[in-house]
Amino acid sequence: MQNQILFFIVILLTNIIQGITGFAGTILAMPPSLMLVGYDVAKPILNVLAIFSGVYVFVGNYKKVDWKELARIVAIMAAGIVAAVFIHGLFTGQEQLLYKLLGVFVLILSVQGFYTLVRKPAAPAQKPAPAGDGPAAWGLLALAGIIHGLFVSGGPLLISYLTRRIQDKVAFRATISTVWIFLNSLILLEDVRAGLWTAGTLRTGAAALPFLFAGMFIGSKLYARMSQLVFMKLTYVLLFISGLSLLVK
Repeated sequence: MQNQILFFIVILLTNIIQGITGFAGTILAMPPSLMLVGYDVAKPILNVLAIFSGVYVFVGNYKKVDWKELARIVAIMAAGIVAAVFIHGLFTGQEQLLYKLLGVFVLILSVQGFYTLVRKPAAPAQKPAPAGDGPAAWGLLALAGIIHGLFVSGGPLLISYLTRRIQDKVAFRATISTVWIFLNSLILLEDVRAGLWTAGTLRTGAAALPFLFAGMFIGSKLYARMSQLVFMKLTYVLLFISGLSLLVK
């Protein structure tokens, strides 16, 4: 019971960040959630909560969604998610190894992301060159899909692609939030097929919803009033701590 309460607190705090950035909530929540409730509970619940958080942002910002980019992202990342189903099967009974791999992945992303923010604390005056549509960009999206299929945590890699495609922060937040609606619905179908949605998981998921919406509400208010740069730095610090916790688990 204590672990479940801590799990709900993690959902509240990480969805405050999700409400601000549009992407960081699940990857922040996954490492502590794995330790508190385990993979078979954390993954399906965090996945469904990400669908709700995506809908929360989409409802108020649907006119700003870049539908062309959305279609490209969903198509390529969906292929990665399908590949993740087979990759996860290779690690059956070796979940600890998966946790370590996620920890390394999160640590690399946190260090790289924080360094970029510190080195360039302000956005450059010139518009960055758009990301290409060639194999490198497609490979990045496919890898994001694989990571998302395994851990519901493909956001940071998708960010690497999308920051060069959409410059308007409202359109960026609206588009990336809508991506999770489509992709996480695909993961939901796979989780149901795999039998992860038990009666106990349903009860825990339903109990987590108020914490999700409270976090998203607070995050949306902070998004409108405070510097996003400060919260991005905080996000990367928390990512580093989360990744380190998985490595010492």
